[in-house]
Amino acid sequence: MGSRRWFGGRLLVGAVSVMALTVTGCGSDDGGDDIASAGNGKAGAGATKSSAGELAEYVEGQRKWVKCLRDAGLDVPDPDAKGRVDFGDNAKWKRDQKALQAQEKCADLSLPVPDSVQKEQQPELSKEEIGKNREYAKCMQEHGAPDFPDTGEDGHFRDVQWDSTSAGAKRAARECASIIGIPENAPTPKG
Repeated sequence: MGSRRWFGGRLLVGAVSVMALTVTGCGSDDGGDDIASAGNGKAGAGATKSSAGELAEYVEGQRKWVKCLRDAGLDVPDPDAKGRVDFGDNAKWKRDQKALQAQEKCADLSLPVPDSVQKEQQPELSKEEIGKNREYAKCMQEHGAPDFPDTGEDGHFRDVQWDSTSAGAKRAARECASIIGIPENAPTPKG
C-alpha cells in the first residue's frame, strides 16, 4: 500500500512517493540465468512489464467495480487508462443513500491501488512544490521528527516508515504546517 499520513489535520494522499530503487545484480558468462541489473538494461523492461501487468489487472478490477455500481443503479463513468474513476462531487456520493447502498454492495470489488500504479498516478510537481516539500521535510526533521522522509528528485516524499504519532512528530507537524499551506489554527486530528 502507498503511504498516507496525517500532517497537521489533513490527509495528504499521494504526497508521499516511493524513491527510485537501483536494482543491482550479477550476471554470469557461463550461460546461466541472467539476473536483471541496472547495468544490463533488463531491469527497466522487467519493471515495466510488472507495472503494466499490475495496471492492467487494476483497470480490469475497476471496470468490474464500476459495472457493479451501474447494476446497482448509479451513473458512473468508465475508469480511465490508469484505473481512476471521476465521480465529480464526492460529497454527493457520501450523502446519497442510493450511492451508499451501492458502494456497500460493491465493496468487495473495490481494489486498493497497487504501489506501481500509485507511483504512475502521482502528479508532476512544479519547482515551487518541490521546494515546499523539501523545506517541509527539513523542517519536520529539525523540529522533532528526525525520521521524516526526505524527498526524491521528483519532489515527492520517499516511502519510508516513520513515527507520525510521537510527541516530536506532532510538535513538528504543528511547527511546519504553514509551509505546506495548513493554517496554524487548523484542528489537530483525534486518535
